[in-house]
Formats: sequence, C-alpha cells, structure tokens
Amino acid sequence: MQTIEVNKNEAGQRLDKMLGKYLNLAPKGFLYKMMRKKNITLNGQKCDGSEKLEEGDQIRLFLADETVEKFSQIKVQQVAKKSLDIIYEDEHVLLVNKPAGMLSQKAKDTDESLVEYVIDYLLSSGQLTKEDLRSFRPSVCNRLDRNTSGLVAAGKSLAGLQLLSAVLQDRSLHKYYLCVVRGKVKGQNQIQGTLVKDERTNRVTVQLCTEGKDAKGDAIFTEYEPLDYQGGYTLLRVKLITGKTHQIRAHLAAIGHPIAGDYKYGDPGTNAEVKRKYGIGSQMLHSFQMKFPGMPEPLGALSQKCFMAPVPEGFQRMFAQTDWPAIRVKGKSG
Repeated sequence: MQTIEVNKNEAGQRLDKMLGKYLNLAPKGFLYKMMRKKNITLNGQKCDGSEKLEEGDQIRLFLADETVEKFSQIKVQQVAKKSLDIIYEDEHVLLVNKPAGMLSQKAKDTDESLVEYVIDYLLSSGQLTKEDLRSFRPSVCNRLDRNTSGLVAAGKSLAGLQLLSAVLQDRSLHKYYLCVVRGKVKGQNQIQGTLVKDERTNRVTVQLCTEGKDAKGDAIFTEYEPLDYQGGYTLLRVKLITGKTHQIRAHLAAIGHPIAGDYKYGDPGTNAEVKRKYGIGSQMLHSFQMKFPGMPEPLGALSQKCFMAPVPEGFQRMFAQTDWPAIRVKGKSG
C-alpha cells in the first residue's frame, strides 16, 4: 500500500486527473475500476474520481509496488546545461530572458527547449525533485518564436502557472517588444488586420483592414511607436493588443516595414545588408518588457511591477548612437 498526500501543486484538480499523472501509463479504465473496488481511496473513503482535491488530502493505493512501478514513469529529459538569464524569481514564478535560437517549448520529443532548461535548473537548485514531476511539471506561460529573444514567464508552482496564464489570457499583463524595421516609420500608430495561419507551412498571411471589410481570419491589432531612426532603419517599440502567431513580423511586413533579419517574412536584400554591416543573423525582435496588473495572492509581489530584459548586442550595434538608458526609463513610465 502507498499513500500520496496532496500538496499545494496538486490541490484544486480532480482526483482522476491527479491519478492519471501519477500512474501515467495506466489505462483510464484500470483507474476507475480500482476506485470502484476501493483499491484506491480518498481520505479512507470510496471515491469515483470526480472529487476535487485539497491540500493535505490522502490518496491510498492498495496496489502492489510492482503494479505502481509498472504504471508509473517519471520523465526527466537530460539536457545540456544552460545558464539561464533570470530577470526575476520567487517561489511561484520565473521570468527568463530567452536568447534567440532557443525554443520556448518542444516541437518534437527530441527537442531541448526553455521548459526543459527551467526544469533542469529547478532540479539542480533543489527546488524540485524527480518525485515532484510525477504529478506536476513547471512550464512556460507565453511563447516566443525560436529566433525572437526576450522575456518569457514560467510557472514554478500550480498557482504560478494558473495565475500567469489567466493574466496572459485576459491581456491584463501588457507585453512590449523592441524591433528594427526597414525604412523610416513616422509617428505612433495602431494597425489592424486579419491573420490566417497555414498549419502545413507554419506561415501566416495578413490582410490589412483597408484591403476589404470581408477579410477572413483572426482580427489582429498592433500598436507601435518609433524610438529612433539611423542608417535607413527604425527602432520601434511595439505593444501587442492581440497575440497571434508571428503577428508582429507579418503585420509590419504587410505595411512595408519588414523586420531586419527576418528570413520568413522579411526582405532578402535587407537581411543580407544587416548581416554584412552588423553581423545580424536572426530577426531583430526582442520581448523587451512585461507590465503586470494587480495580482492576487500568492503572486501579490508582482502587482503593478514592470520588468525589462536587456537588449541583445545586435540592437546596440545597429543603433550605437541611441540613448538606451533613456529607453529603459521610457519603458518604466510608459
């Protein structure tokens, strides 16, 4: 017989969901059968799996150790050690400055992504055990394209994951980006359009609102503000009103200002020029800033806080005359 005491990262979910994680190789029918036969009990009572768990609840498995071992598999992917650029950390949340070239989440099983690096960091620092991974896995709450750098929020606890996901979903957490585009952009503006994604090619097409009111696709809204102009390129501060796949890259390209170094939506001549002149090999798009709304406990320490990720060297090479400290101050007040 084994006893599982429900912890804070397991509370709040249905019993059958919890059992499906703990005995992750067991058929669902087996789990329900064991509950019917009282081989699995909750707080000493018969259960059916629909019960909502609370911290401190006791789940008893009247199963042979060999059976539990047969149906349990703790997945811990061995990854290359990475030194994470951590902008903020507390018991529940981790904000990481992701470098260009790193996946936010796996696209296939053999990939290494920021999720795996975060788990490895938490295991190595003693904040997480392999046993914890039976029923809870930390993860990222927002994703950036592989070649987009900047702030990614990760939940270290169930509360962290749930509350971060909620403010990202309702858009009360405001995200700002810096990007470098071809040409001179004049004045602050909001652009609107529709976006359609081709799942086969992982490419989107954008139609601007002025091209027709009957355009099909997801509505997209992007705000931008020019911060500097040097050598034929504009440094923009961009706010996502909506957050669709490749939105910033495709939307700016659609208005004739492709992002420098963007090999999917950008301009080949522009990309060749910035690579030759500035050594730029990836798209000049950086998740620069997160502004949090009022947050409930246990994330109250994040309420009304603003976090910024230092810009990659490529930005500073292209805009060597820019007053970068002033932009950081603008970001704090903006």
